[in-house]
Amino acid sequence: MKHTLLIVGYGDVALRATPLLRARYRLLGLSRRTEQRAVLRLQGVTPVAGDLDIPETLQRLAGMAHAVLHLAPPPDHGARDLRTANLLAALARRPRKKAAMLPQQLIYISTSGVYGDCKGQRIDETCPVNPQTGRALRRLDAERQIRRWGRRNQVSVSILRVPGIYASDRLPLARLRASTPALLPEEDGYTNHIHADDLARIIAAALRRARPGRLYHACDDSQLKMGDYFDLVADRFDLPRPPRIARAQAGNHISPGMLSFMQESRRLTNIRMKRELRVRLRHPTVAAYLAGDTLDVR
Repeated sequence: MKHTLLIVGYGDVALRATPLLRARYRLLGLSRRTEQRAVLRLQGVTPVAGDLDIPETLQRLAGMAHAVLHLAPPPDHGARDLRTANLLAALARRPRKKAAMLPQQLIYISTSGVYGDCKGQRIDETCPVNPQTGRALRRLDAERQIRRWGRRNQVSVSILRVPGIYASDRLPLARLRASTPALLPEEDGYTNHIHADDLARIIAAALRRARPGRLYHACDDSQLKMGDYFDLVADRFDLPRPPRIARAQAGNHISPGMLSFMQESRRLTNIRMKRELRVRLRHPTVAAYLAGDTLDVR
C-alpha cells in the first residue's frame, strides 16, 4: 500500500518532482486556487483546498499524510514565516473525537540565502547562518520552527538549502536583452545554481534517504561569479554580454532585489548531498547544461 505524501507549494519544481514520486506515494497537493486544482488532477494529484494565510482552511490536514513536502514560500514581509506556523499547527492538531496521525517525515525546501555574505568562501552545512535580507530571515525562521516542531512531535525533519534555480524557461534572457549591467569581475561575487530537474530528483532522494534533523545543500558543482553566469547564457544565445560596472554605480542601474543578491558571495559544497542522498546530477554545472543541444527557450 502506498504512503500518502502531502505537497505544500505546488509550483514548477513540485510539478517536475511529481512523476518521480507517483510510483511510491499517493499524492495530495494543497491548493488555494480553484484553477490550479484541475492541473493537479491531470498530474494524478488529489487537490486539497486550503490557504496557508487562512488557518481555518487548514483544519483537514491533521492525520492526512504520512509525509509532507513543504515548498511554499514565506510571506513577503515581516520577520516570521506565519505560513509555516499555520501549517505546523494544522498538522499537529488533534481532534477531540479521534486521534490524528502526525506525519512521520517532513522535508522543507529552504534557501542558501540564510548564510548571508561569506566573502566568496567555500562553505558546508556547518557554516553559521547570517541572514541579511528579509526573505532570508523568514526562511531561517521557518527552518527553526520546523526543527523545533520535529523534535517536539518526534517527526523526522530534513532541510534542503537551495540556491538559484535555473531551467530552459528560467534563464536571464530578458535581463540580457535589456543590457542590464553586471559587476566588474574584481568586484563580483560567487553565485550558486541548481537545475530545476535536478532539484526535483534531489527532493525525491531526500524523501527516501535524508537523515532526521539533517541539512543538505541542494546545489550543483558550478564555481561561477554572477557576471560569468550572465556571460555564459549570453554566449549560448548569441546575445551581447552585459556591460560591467563598479559596485558603487550599481544602485543606479540594478533593481534593489537583484542588488541584494549581488551583495552576497559564497560557494556551496554538495558533498553531503552526494554521499548521503546518493544523487548524481544530470546537469553538474551550468556550463555543461548550456553546452547541450536540447534547450527549448521561447
